[in-house]
Amino acid sequence: MFLQRGSRALRSQWGASKAVGRVVAMGKTSQSGVPRWFSESRRLYAIKPVLLADIGEGIVECEVIQWFVEPGARVEEFSPLCEVQSDKASVEITSRFTGTVKKLYYDAGEMAKVGKPFVDIDIQGGAADAELPPAKEEAPAAPSPAEAQSPTPAPVSPPTESPAAPKPKGKGASISTPAVRHLSKERGVDINDIDGTGKDGRVTKEDILKFIQGRNTTPTSPAPAPASGPTDTSVQIETRQPLTQTQQMMFKSMSRSLTIPHFLYADEVDFSDLVSLRGRLNKVLAKTPHDGELAKLSYLPFIIKAVSLALYKFPILNARVELDHANNGKPSLIMRSQHNIGVAMDAPQGLVVPVIKNVGALNIVSIAAELNRLQALAQQGKLAPSDMAGGTITVSNIGNIGGTYLSPVIVEREVAILGIGRMRTVPAFDEHDNIVKKQICNFSWSADHRVVDGATMARAADVVRSVVEEPDVMVMHLR
Repeated sequence: MFLQRGSRALRSQWGASKAVGRVVAMGKTSQSGVPRWFSESRRLYAIKPVLLADIGEGIVECEVIQWFVEPGARVEEFSPLCEVQSDKASVEITSRFTGTVKKLYYDAGEMAKVGKPFVDIDIQGGAADAELPPAKEEAPAAPSPAEAQSPTPAPVSPPTESPAAPKPKGKGASISTPAVRHLSKERGVDINDIDGTGKDGRVTKEDILKFIQGRNTTPTSPAPAPASGPTDTSVQIETRQPLTQTQQMMFKSMSRSLTIPHFLYADEVDFSDLVSLRGRLNKVLAKTPHDGELAKLSYLPFIIKAVSLALYKFPILNARVELDHANNGKPSLIMRSQHNIGVAMDAPQGLVVPVIKNVGALNIVSIAAELNRLQALAQQGKLAPSDMAGGTITVSNIGNIGGTYLSPVIVEREVAILGIGRMRTVPAFDEHDNIVKKQICNFSWSADHRVVDGATMARAADVVRSVVEEPDVMVMHLR
């Protein structure tokens, strides 16, 4: 009896499900095109958010400098989306997908969060819209009987000439390197008014110079006469000027750096023997084919190598301070094996600090070649994030601009920095009390006084001084 009741219940449920299936089938035949629910579901999952990737060095946000795309634009995989500025360098972000841009999360000048979406891309690229049936064209409405019997046509207004549309700019008109943008700001030129001749319409330095030359040769209407009356110079006038992207990043990084307790240690270094050695080596390089890679040595590669030799004896200067969150936030030292020495450079876009990696394994010529490469990229504004990352100690050569003494600021995630002043010729006494001419340069060290004491800094500075004053010692330490 129980089995019979169960079979009847199953039969009734099966019949109900078949009835529902017939109703659904009839609904499908009565509708034209693709069911809306399934179509909208596919379109929902076609939108892919692109996340701002982590570019390293603990950077959590970047400023969007400029967009290369706009909503509705078609993009290919690895095509540029935007340019962002971090504490280290400007980076061009490329697309991970091929499709159509649907949404930009940030405007130019806003701060984008690392790991968060910054653009949405429809990876179907409008394919879902193509699946939908095209809308039927409506036939023109038939004229009313009164209109059909009217013998006179409606008056037609004469065509009016529309004002000439402004000349469209190429989509790459504003794409340029930081150095080119800096040049345009210096010359008072709007870079969007220039048609770029570089790759993908990129504006180059030559484009800006030609634009300025053409503007200066174009006849202009006479300027209006200045307002009568002298300018009142007794009143203080203040004008607000926003910081550039590089200045904003320097403002943030230096504010963090100045939370480190600094102390200054200065010393005088005799460059006389180094001047003689450098002169001899440059004569050798002048006779050696170099294919444009390295034609001349400066003093900086010798100093960088001397700093590396000192780090072998005092590895604490190559470390960084970090809070151990797994141990109640207690501070600890992270010791680092490679000597990645950052070199502060004065670039057109501002102060940059590219890094020469693994100096301990390089000789003087290799250091000089890498230094030349980084300097060329800095002047062109083409330093990559990898060129700026991983520094363990910094050298700042202010002497090539001017100044004898300086008090350098320690770079974040480092514990020491060396500032090099201007070399000058001074009279001095030799071991026989004779007056001789010497080349003297001042070295100014700043150290993190939380972990580095004065005696350690003095001993390390003495190693650097002795190596620079007797550069032949470097030969014994070549690797």
